[in-house]
Amino acid sequence: MASQLAFKSRIESTQSLAKIFNAQEMIASSHITKARNVALAAKPYSDAIDDAMMSLAAHTKLSHPIFEKKEKEENPRVAVMAITADRGMAGAYTSSVIRETEGLLAHLDEIGKIPKLYVSGRRGISYFKYRNRDIEGTWEGDSDHPGVEIAEQVSKALLDAYMRPASKGGVSELYIVFTEFVNMVVQKVRIVRMLPVELVDHDDHDVDEAVSGPPVSDVTPPLYTFEPSAEEVLDAILPRYVQSRIHECLLTSAASETASRQNAMHTATDNANDLIDELTRKLNASRQASITQELTEIIGSADALNKEE
Repeated sequence: MASQLAFKSRIESTQSLAKIFNAQEMIASSHITKARNVALAAKPYSDAIDDAMMSLAAHTKLSHPIFEKKEKEENPRVAVMAITADRGMAGAYTSSVIRETEGLLAHLDEIGKIPKLYVSGRRGISYFKYRNRDIEGTWEGDSDHPGVEIAEQVSKALLDAYMRPASKGGVSELYIVFTEFVNMVVQKVRIVRMLPVELVDHDDHDVDEAVSGPPVSDVTPPLYTFEPSAEEVLDAILPRYVQSRIHECLLTSAASETASRQNAMHTATDNANDLIDELTRKLNASRQASITQELTEIIGSADALNKEE
């Protein structure tokens, strides 16, 4: 059995960790309400512009990049954006996004695509750089409180890559991997194809949830009239559509990160307290064994002295 000094040292170190975990949990719990409200408040606007795009895709036969990329068949390059965390202590939040991203990249490689990776969050950047994966663009420092500025930077970089001709290294599709905030307990990693926008039966696509939008049978799109022209309207909508969708993904990912951190730190605090209780029992058992041994030695010595007399 380990010495009492070793047990005391482990108890003290575990108590220090428990305090850190508890502090992280309290910080996360103070931030989660705001992050959740912001994410939920942004969702209706993102859903509205997404529904508008679905309706336009159903009614419009125009050849526009928002619906189709002319050189899509000839251009195998595809942009993949992964949203991860800047900090750790969030349980499986980042690892889940990385796992889904790796699966998507492997799937794109299998079907002959050339993925171009974009990453948000220090944890994801470190992971892919350590594995010598080429990264086209990185953003960090705003994973838990993303503002409009970071969404604008990300959307501009991705949209520039999408609108660039294939001869100049442009991409034909845009995927985004993020964590959707469902509630405080459930956060779901999703893969969404943001561009080009099209209506596709969900049973037919290869990547799970890789194409955003409702199934064809569920769509009842309204009619639209364009002024001054459909092309000019779509040119104006495209940047706003991409920025709105990316900002909503960043916000729901931030809420998911905070919720994951709170849950992880709560579990870690409970585990640390359980370990402290177990170590305390072992310390008491070791102390009792030491006392028993000392009493046995004293009694044995007294018996030996009596026999000598």
